[in-house]
Amino acid sequence: MKEYQKNDLVTVTIEDVGSEGEGIGKVDGFTLFVKDAVPGDTVTAKIMKSKKTYAYARLEKVETPSPFRVTSSCKFYRQCGGCQLQALSYEKQLEFKHQKIRNNLIRIGGFAPEFVDAKMDAIVGMDEPLHYRNKAQYPVGTDRDGNVITGFYAGRTHSIIANTDCLLGAPENQKILEIILEYMRENKVTAYDETTGKGLVRHILIRKGFTSGELMVCIVINRNPSDVMTKAGERSKKKPQKGAFATEMHEKEILPAQKKLVETLARIPGMKSISVNFNSENTNVILGREVQTIWGEPTIDDVIHVRDMKSEGYPFTGDALTFKISPLSFYQVNPVQTEKLYSLALEYAGLTGKETVWDLYCGIGTISLFLARKAKQVYGVEIVEQAILDARENALRNGISNAKFFVGKAEEVLPAYYEGKLETGVVNDMLHPDVIVVDPPRKGCDEACLSTMLKMQPPRIVYVSCDSATLARDLKVLCDGGYEIQKIRGVDQFAQTVHCEVVVSMSRVGSKL
Repeated sequence: MKEYQKNDLVTVTIEDVGSEGEGIGKVDGFTLFVKDAVPGDTVTAKIMKSKKTYAYARLEKVETPSPFRVTSSCKFYRQCGGCQLQALSYEKQLEFKHQKIRNNLIRIGGFAPEFVDAKMDAIVGMDEPLHYRNKAQYPVGTDRDGNVITGFYAGRTHSIIANTDCLLGAPENQKILEIILEYMRENKVTAYDETTGKGLVRHILIRKGFTSGELMVCIVINRNPSDVMTKAGERSKKKPQKGAFATEMHEKEILPAQKKLVETLARIPGMKSISVNFNSENTNVILGREVQTIWGEPTIDDVIHVRDMKSEGYPFTGDALTFKISPLSFYQVNPVQTEKLYSLALEYAGLTGKETVWDLYCGIGTISLFLARKAKQVYGVEIVEQAILDARENALRNGISNAKFFVGKAEEVLPAYYEGKLETGVVNDMLHPDVIVVDPPRKGCDEACLSTMLKMQPPRIVYVSCDSATLARDLKVLCDGGYEIQKIRGVDQFAQTVHCEVVVSMSRVGSKL
C-alpha cells in the first residue's frame, strides 16, 4: 500500500458518504475522507492529514461530477459548518440518513441487518428543504478590518463567516440582522470578543412562528442584569455604557438611537417581541438565564397540528395545540417536520384514553400535551425551570388539566419518584405507567434513567432521538432488559445537514398491546 503525505494531490472516485457528510473513496487501498465531495464524483483532492491507512483531504477540483451532485444555492456552504450535504441531491440526502440510522443500529446496537430492515419504515422527508428553521442564533463579531459582522461559524472553528441571508432560516432574518448591524455601526456599539471577554453584543436570536407569523428578536449582551436598569425609573449604581442595549428601560429615558432601532424592528410585519438577554459568562453557552423585554410581549405563539402519518401526503387530522415560546424555550426548529415527528410519537404510543404516561425531557410540553389529549394522565419532566413554567401555561391555555410537570433531571426525578424519596403524593399509576416517552438530548438517556424505566416495566416505550448513535446504544440496553422493537422511522428535521431525528416504538416482551 502506498503511503500518502500531507499536501499530496490525488485523484479519487467517491463511493460512499461518512457520518459527517464527507465523501469516501479509495486509492491503492488507501481510504480518503474528502469534505464536500459526493458519491459518484471523481475529484482531485489535497491530503491535509495523513494516517497509516487513511487520510483527510480537501476538495481541490471536481473532475467528473456525480449524477447526484447539485449546484448549491449558498455561496458559503463549503466554508460554513452548517450545511454539510448541500451539494448532494435531496433524494440522496434522505437515502444517506436512512443508511446512517440503519448502520448505527447494526454497528452500535448489535441488531441483525435483516431485523433492522424489517422494522424500519421509509424516512419522512420534506417537500421544501430550505427556509425551514423557525429559530436562528447568529454570533456577532468583527472582521479583519474591525467591521461589525454576523453570520455563522466556519466548520470546527469560532471564526465568523459574514452572512445575513442563510437559506435555512426564515426570509425575515436578513432584514432584522441588517437593521441591527447598521445600528451598531452608526452608534459604535461593540461586538463581543471571545479572546478578551470585552465588547457588548454576543449573539442575535430570531424566532418565527410559522403558523402564527409572529416574530421575536432577542439580543444577547455581555452584561449582568445588575449593570443596567432593571425596572422603570430605577437605575444601577454603575454607569451604563453609552449605546448599550437596555441600559435605559424607561421609554422617556431610552437612548434616542436605541429607541429608533426598536421602532424600526417593530415595524417589520409580524414582529411581536424584542428583548435583551444577559450573558457575561466566559462560556460557549449562548443564552444567559435572564431576559428583559424592551418592546412588545415576552413570548410569541405558534401552532402544531397532528398529521395522519398513515395516509399519503400526511393530512392534518383536525387536532392542534397552541404554544407560547420565550427566548429560553426549547422548541423544535423545523415546524413542518415537527408535526410529523410528534404525530409519529403519538401514533406509536397507541393511546386509548385509559393510559398513564411519563414524558421525559418534555421541554415546554409539546409532546406531553398531545399525549394528554389521548391519555388519562401525563407526567412531564424537564431540567429547565422556564420550560416547565411554559409547559404549565401551555396546558392552561389549551384547556388541558390531565398533565402535570416537574422540574429536574430525568435521571434524578424518575428514580426519586419510583423509590419514594420525594413527598409529592405519588400514586400507583405514576410508578407503573402504561407508556414512557423519552426525547433526550444528543447524549441520549442517562444510565439511571434507563435503569428506572426498566424497573417500572411500562408495556410501551416511545423513544424520540436526535442522534441515532446514542439511540442505538440505549436501545440495546432496553432490549437486553426485556423490550423488543416494533417500528423505527427517521424524520428529516435538518435538511442539508447530516442530522436526522428517529422515532422508535418498543413493547415489553409478553405485554398485551
